[in-house]
Amino acid sequence: MRKKGLTLKIFLFLILNDILETGLHMCFKKAASAQESFNISQPSQIFTFIGNILSSPFLWLGLLTVIIIFTNWSTILSKIDLSIATPIASFSYVLVAIAAMIFLHEHISMQRWIGIIFILAGVSLVSVSSSPNKT
Repeated sequence: MRKKGLTLKIFLFLILNDILETGLHMCFKKAASAQESFNISQPSQIFTFIGNILSSPFLWLGLLTVIIIFTNWSTILSKIDLSIATPIASFSYVLVAIAAMIFLHEHISMQRWIGIIFILAGVSLVSVSSSPNKT
């Protein structure tokens, strides 16, 4: 069964998915960052680490976001080909970098910005090439 091309509605679902994925990564990073004192060389601290992570509201918000992303992504894949959806969904790499810079005060090097530009160019090419054929 041939799926339809990329419509505005599905494109908006893809953007929503990217935004949700960005939020997911931010939640998991916030939950993990609260565990800075965890020393990986001491196995006895693993249970403390797990307990602290499980008590983080950011972890639970992230897990709820996973469920929403799964539902949204399943809807997207029922409407368009995976080979179209996945490259467009990679826009979340761009959003994560920008969100990390703004909210986590991470430094984004020039080399990473160049990579982000390549990702944007690729997303644009896939979006344009996925228009329905008019034959």
